[in-house]
Amino acid sequence: MRTRTLADNGGVGEEVKGTGYSGAHRREYRRKVQQCLDVFETMLAQSSFEFERPLTGMEIECNLVDSAYQPAMSNQEVLQAIADPAYQTELGAYNIEFNVPPRRLPGRAALELETEVRASLNAAETKANRHDAHIVMIGILPTLLPEHLAGHWMSESTRYQALNDSIFTARGEDILIDIVGPERLSLQTASIAPESACTSMQLHLQVSPADFAQNWNAAQVLAGPQLALGANSPYFFGHELWAETRIELFAQATDTRPDELKAQGVRPRVWFGERWITSIFDLFEENVRYFPSLLPELSDEDPVRELAEGRTPKLAELRLHNGTIYRWNRPVYDVVHGRPHLRVENRVLPAGPTVVDMMANAAFYYGTLRTLSEEDRPLWTKMSFPAAQHNFVQAAQHGIDARLYWPGLGEVTADELVLRQLLPMADEGLRRWEVAAEVRDRYLGVIEGRAKTGRNGATWQVSTVRALQERGMARPAALAEMLRRYGTRMHSNEPVHTWDEGFEDQVD
Repeated sequence: MRTRTLADNGGVGEEVKGTGYSGAHRREYRRKVQQCLDVFETMLAQSSFEFERPLTGMEIECNLVDSAYQPAMSNQEVLQAIADPAYQTELGAYNIEFNVPPRRLPGRAALELETEVRASLNAAETKANRHDAHIVMIGILPTLLPEHLAGHWMSESTRYQALNDSIFTARGEDILIDIVGPERLSLQTASIAPESACTSMQLHLQVSPADFAQNWNAAQVLAGPQLALGANSPYFFGHELWAETRIELFAQATDTRPDELKAQGVRPRVWFGERWITSIFDLFEENVRYFPSLLPELSDEDPVRELAEGRTPKLAELRLHNGTIYRWNRPVYDVVHGRPHLRVENRVLPAGPTVVDMMANAAFYYGTLRTLSEEDRPLWTKMSFPAAQHNFVQAAQHGIDARLYWPGLGEVTADELVLRQLLPMADEGLRRWEVAAEVRDRYLGVIEGRAKTGRNGATWQVSTVRALQERGMARPAALAEMLRRYGTRMHSNEPVHTWDEGFEDQVD
């Protein structure tokens, strides 16, 4: 289920050849991207895409910490110890990514997947421990501080360096990180290092060309409620910011636009979008029309000839370009065993807190998406696109305390929306996927528990840190102690809405 793009913050990709490109090289890349787009349009009309047995996929980005719960810049050593191709490098030397094998949804498959993911992560954790490292699944590592990103923070990779250089060449100046929350954070950065703080869980769904638009539109509608339920990133550089700070941090840390281009209305590369769509082609066409290349790597493929001779073109330039535009719901074109397929890649959610929480987030997403996308009068015909975007931002800022707009209800609390509207939709959607009742009960029960208690990863982190500070701890020590408790509970696999702050424990 891997998206093979060179620069995707959640992608493996192949290595780039260099970090410098001539004007002629860039012009040829632009020509090839447009040629790929034309071929893709032809394929949508003529080709046979793989979708009869739709697969789902999951990617989980993780952080590495040492025994003091500070960032451990040791992903190369840890990955060598894990020695499993399912685990890959990420942008930061303290990040790794786990690619979960794709599978179908029906029956008890999700329960089997939960067991497999836990076993794989436990085995990886045991091997990481030999290098004084622990694996933590969390949206932003709360103990990360500016000094950790001042030295050798980046994974060894030409493509990451090329991405960094391209973003700063496009901007022509340092990046301003300015996030207004309970404790405002404002700083300048001379690299994309803050982007590495953003660790997410990505959900993939294979769909037919005919069904893509409905599924993407439904995913955009769902993004706000998803985020409100799953927020898990309230701290960055020691500051309490948004419930899901990762959303705004990722947008700012990769922004190629100086202020003048923002004022002109140039689109950001981390993008919610601006309209409902009628075809996947709409999204790829926007990507080509609005965004200059960041990594203009050329392939040897002639996509026109490949298609004319009955082969499936890889469309390498178009896929690479698509991988440098960070939509929260991204369109994906891929080729597996010679057959093309399309996927919606949902990039909304942070990693963690536990495997069962992430499985619950996935079940809620796939179930609700199925129901929303198959409605006779789709929700997006009754809701403006800016309203969906406003919900997304509100959910990122306020998490489970957000107030969200919903057609027929008006503005409601996230818990009311989930309990009254979305959980029944999720259950019905999973039924349509032929998911077993025990699976629906287990995972949707977790979502219900979160909505009823008002507790997700973000609220637990904040309440724990505040309680530790009230007991006399300074903020850095409180963040490290909170993360220690978080790690213990993460391994218990008890869902986050059942966690307490743990003051029966002795503070180390």
